[in-house]
Amino acid sequence: QVQLVESGGGLVQPGGSLKLSCAASGRSFSGLAMAWFRQVPGKEREFVAAIYLNNVATHYANSVKGRFTISRDSAENTMSLQMDTLKPEDTATYYCALRKNKWLALSPSEYTYWGQGTRVTVSS
Repeated sequence: QVQLVESGGGLVQPGGSLKLSCAASGRSFSGLAMAWFRQVPGKEREFVAAIYLNNVATHYANSVKGRFTISRDSAENTMSLQMDTLKPEDTATYYCALRKNKWLALSPSEYTYWGQGTRVTVSS
């Protein structure tokens, strides 16, 4: 049984930082593509960042490029999202996701496994 568990969400002021983590268990995920998505009520789930091609490539949504950094520790089966210079529009529930192959995908439908989400609120 594959499980993804996010942590690290919370309340932060604009301009602040948070680091999200995703712990994976149930099998080896080495080399498989993983991503972060986010969602606000009433809107579709939105791609944020991905790490793929055996962890040598990353891709970011334009809205977070230069502010967020995705990384992965394959030995620990964890993935992280360092979020800096946070803005109120970053407020959302953040989800980690895992594909069954190593290639980049931007659509949520391309990911098979999902975590339960962690809430991030950026507000003064």
